[in-house]
Amino acid sequence: MTYAPAETDLAARLQAATSLGEAWRCLRCGDWVLGAPAASGPADRAPVPPRGRALRQLTILRLLAVERIVRAVVLISASYGVYRFASAQRALRDTFATWLPAAQPLAGRFGVDLDHSWFVREAGKALHARGGVLSLVAVGLLVYGLLEGVEGVGLWLAKRWGEYLTVVATAMFIPYEVYELIHTVTPTKIVAFLINVVAVVYLIVAKRLFGVRGGQAAYERSLEGESLLEVRRAGEEARPGDDPRGDGGRDVGMSEVGAGRAERATGG
Repeated sequence: MTYAPAETDLAARLQAATSLGEAWRCLRCGDWVLGAPAASGPADRAPVPPRGRALRQLTILRLLAVERIVRAVVLISASYGVYRFASAQRALRDTFATWLPAAQPLAGRFGVDLDHSWFVREAGKALHARGGVLSLVAVGLLVYGLLEGVEGVGLWLAKRWGEYLTVVATAMFIPYEVYELIHTVTPTKIVAFLINVVAVVYLIVAKRLFGVRGGQAAYERSLEGESLLEVRRAGEEARPGDDPRGDGGRDVGMSEVGAGRAERATGG
């Protein structure tokens, strides 16, 4: 993660001349890397290595991203399953109508009343549902799954639009989840509800969304402060050539990998 700040005094601290060419200090690890910097610009726009608070926030965002991506996979798979079910609905209905009477004597021996079974009743509803309804269900699941996938990508990349999208989309479904919990309480529903509520509250507060804690302006100022601090911190490290042994070692503090690559490139 090399960066050339526009400020001359700061750039001088991060750059060094070696026998193999210019080298720039990595903001992440403090190592020296041969070649031109990966990016340049004002010091307060430098990339911030993910450590400390930034690392904790990134870890939480990526955990939420994984959860969203898993949801996306499940929903898209369910959409495909409903689509396949709709295309074979008539054959399944005929099979079900043949199988049910044949299974009733065996089920009666085990004390199972298939005529009043919840599973049989729900299966009958699904088998006799109109094809148009099943198609709408498949499309709805597909759209919801794609939405969850986009949220997951945005959160994994720590994009602000991904945070906004996650908060809005998740908050829209919270009233429905409350309605479901009022009628039926299950551990899965409770866990999903808590995850969604915590995700919404955390993103709004920690990422300063919707004007909370100063909003985007305050969030950007905090990033600029962290970026400037990273540049100054890296510039305070010893430079290559400041070797106390006095041999002006070209790779003092420099990446051995980077030095080896440069030597091979120059035939050294």
